[in-house]
Amino acid sequence: MKKYFLLVVALVLVASMLVGCSSEPKSVLDKINEAKKVVVGTSADYPPYEFLDEAGNKTGFDIDLMTEIAKRMGVELEWVDMPFDSLVAAVDSGKLDMSISCFNYDEERDKTVDFSTAYYTTEDAFVVNSTFTGSVVKPEDVANYKVGVQSGTVQDSWLTDNLVTPGLLPEANLSRYERVDQAALDLANGRIEVLMADYVPVQALVAQNPDLTVVYHGELSTGPINIVLPDGDTALKTEVDRIIKELQDEGFIDQLAVKYFSE
Repeated sequence: MKKYFLLVVALVLVASMLVGCSSEPKSVLDKINEAKKVVVGTSADYPPYEFLDEAGNKTGFDIDLMTEIAKRMGVELEWVDMPFDSLVAAVDSGKLDMSISCFNYDEERDKTVDFSTAYYTTEDAFVVNSTFTGSVVKPEDVANYKVGVQSGTVQDSWLTDNLVTPGLLPEANLSRYERVDQAALDLANGRIEVLMADYVPVQALVAQNPDLTVVYHGELSTGPINIVLPDGDTALKTEVDRIIKELQDEGFIDQLAVKYFSE
């Protein structure tokens, strides 16, 4: 009788272990739905995509878009503001459920995170101070000057891969900034001669500072912009992609573009 009892216990334990091993791990979407909250990271220093208004509240194209996405997911939205170059790692480590901050697809980023379907398309731009006496006819011409860029952006990668690594732009002449507004301030004060950034935020900077001028814009490192998602989480990506398409079909994203990007 004792041997029979022990055999039954052993079989129950084995069955429990098999069930545990065969159960699928929860997706981030499951965790979001259980918590009724999605934690999203951004770097609120990139108008008109994400920035702080006079009252200190987050606003912008990406902010409004993510707010609507969370609403359609039926969950509360919690924002985490952090430096741009920390956002991908925060999604990868699980500190954030996703991140939206004018992200372009990048092969290096794609090694650790996934991307939503594109929700908008952007260009790159070079901007200079009114005191600038040089010439930027083609992108490679900026190698002749002191250049500033926001650290961790695709513009940073473009400058590094196309100008610094080939030896066209000395590393000492490339200044990387945590925030794009810091770079714009140095540009205005003459500490750098050229700033490379996304064209739309550059237009906002120029509107705020008439001494700044766009000397070139085009698609170099940029293009479609996406939401950064946890790597391999198919359920979350499917849900976010579904909502983005829904918002595109309804004209919601076009309305945001008119609201924030109209000159």
